[in-house]
Amino acid sequence: MLFLARMDVTFPAYLTAEEVTDFQVREKAYSAQLQQSGKMQGLWRIVGEYANHSLFNVESNDELHQILSGFPMYAHMKLKVTPLAKHPNSLS
Repeated sequence: MLFLARMDVTFPAYLTAEEVTDFQVREKAYSAQLQQSGKMQGLWRIVGEYANHSLFNVESNDELHQILSGFPMYAHMKLKVTPLAKHPNSLS
C-alpha cells in the first residue's frame, strides 16, 4: 500500500538549540533506517518550509501509523496522509 505523507514540523519555543539538534540527529537516523528497509521510498523537502513529502510502501494502515508515530519529531509534527492508487495513465 502506497501513502504520501506531508510532515510539517514546528518546535516549541522552549526547546534549546541542543534539544532541536538532538531531534534532527535522531530523525535522520530513523528515516535512513526506513529508507534502507524500503518502507520509505522517497523523501522530498518542501522549498521554504520546515516540511517534507515522504512516500511510504507498507502492508497496512496500522504499520504506517506505527512508523509515523516512531519518528522522534512526531510530537511536533502536523501530518497529512494521502493513500495512493495507480493512475490508469501511468507508464510505470
